[in-house]
Amino acid sequence: MLEGIITGLATAVMPINLIMVIVGCFVGTLIGMLPGLGPISAIALMIPITYGIEPSSGLILMAGVYYGAVFGGSTSSILINAPGCSATVVTAFDGYPMAQKGNAGKALALAAYSSFIGGTLSAIMLLLAAPVLAKVSLSFQSSDYFALMLLGLSAVAAFAGKGQRIKAWLMTIVGLMLSTVGIDKGVGVERFTFGINDLMDGFSFLLVAMATFALGETLLGILSPETPASNEQKNDEIGSMKVTKEEFKELAPVSIRSSIIGFFTGVLPGAGATIAAFLSYGLERSIAPKDKQAQFGKGSIRGLVAPESANNAASNGSFVPLLTLGIPGSGTTAIMLGALIAFGVQPGPRLFADNPEVFWSVIISMYLGNIVLVILNLPLIPYISKLLAIPRTILLPMILFFSITGVYLVSFNTIDIYIMLAFAISAIALRLACFPLAPLLLGFILGGPMEENLGRALMISDGELSFLWQRPLTFAFLLVAVAVVLVPIITTRFKTSGQKNTILTE
Repeated sequence: MLEGIITGLATAVMPINLIMVIVGCFVGTLIGMLPGLGPISAIALMIPITYGIEPSSGLILMAGVYYGAVFGGSTSSILINAPGCSATVVTAFDGYPMAQKGNAGKALALAAYSSFIGGTLSAIMLLLAAPVLAKVSLSFQSSDYFALMLLGLSAVAAFAGKGQRIKAWLMTIVGLMLSTVGIDKGVGVERFTFGINDLMDGFSFLLVAMATFALGETLLGILSPETPASNEQKNDEIGSMKVTKEEFKELAPVSIRSSIIGFFTGVLPGAGATIAAFLSYGLERSIAPKDKQAQFGKGSIRGLVAPESANNAASNGSFVPLLTLGIPGSGTTAIMLGALIAFGVQPGPRLFADNPEVFWSVIISMYLGNIVLVILNLPLIPYISKLLAIPRTILLPMILFFSITGVYLVSFNTIDIYIMLAFAISAIALRLACFPLAPLLLGFILGGPMEENLGRALMISDGELSFLWQRPLTFAFLLVAVAVVLVPIITTRFKTSGQKNTILTE
């Protein structure tokens, strides 16, 4: 292992590879800032450039673009509520309210620091534990994945305000329903397409996310025009990027916890940075003090730091199944797998022995990449924040353009634009009725993987539900999920009965 690290370090610090790290981080950050494009589009653009260069240099470039795009995706989430990629959707929950309150500079700075911590810690864990984690990820079966998805759904309470738990569950069910539209991958039967061929592939996550957040927010902005006085006030309230010692002491444990959660979620094939961000956000809201819980969704610093640390850690963690098993854990790493095979490099257990410079140089480059990202982004924050000062007559059409273009580039199908508009109008109606939209996205994200893993688990157990308690890991996930759901309800009941007893006593 020590010999491999030395080999990787010698390869990563070569001038050509250092240039690849810088170029990858810069290009990834720029593309990540554009709503709707994300790391998949960024890496797809880089593949032709990597032809003719060394495999290690090509993979270092694509890795830099990957975590650079996730890093940059938080910018548009914070400033204009238009997620740059699916992994930064959760960042918008508290990052955008912070920007609206005049703390855009601090929000962007916190996102940069959190991303750096998450990326650095995950790179260290990747360096030390990749071979072991590969064996752990292989031990996960369909029943374990299904229980893990249920645990993720149980975090829906994190997105519900006081007295809104039922509304949150209803929105989760709507999200699960939307995820069933299209052809059933297990059987090949059309579901809820109503004879419309364009619905056979279902709805893309980008379409739902952009409709409910970016496009919905833009249409709301058009419906409630801003006065010149409020425009002047907003220009003056871009805010400073200074983080106090007290805030740092409070946020350091949050970032470390979220980085660990994000990394191990990224290690699991198919989980990804988006699920990691949702899980970390839900955990932090659940364990936060009561006064801090009330701030989530309204500009909570914890609510911004947790997903930003988790999604960057998960991005690095996704390289474990890719490099050690040859299993792509997401669409992005699937593109990387194809590029590696085109280079003549076969990811898998033999990669350690056959191409050690490729494996270890990518990991070492992640340390360097996180440093480059911070150096690139922190000085630019005061200028990036000026985006808020753009007049609404220019900014709102820009958001509309990027939202519509981003969704169209996924499928090149005009009907997706009409569907997005319908979703946006529905999202506005739900928002006006005080329904939280985040649970809808969570249900939509987890619906597909849940159904696929449930089908496999039932097939293995001959249609019996005994798979829920036969494996200790599956049963443990289920117990935690039940506890996450029941504990808040029981606690609320006890408080209510205690208050009644107090009133009767008085």
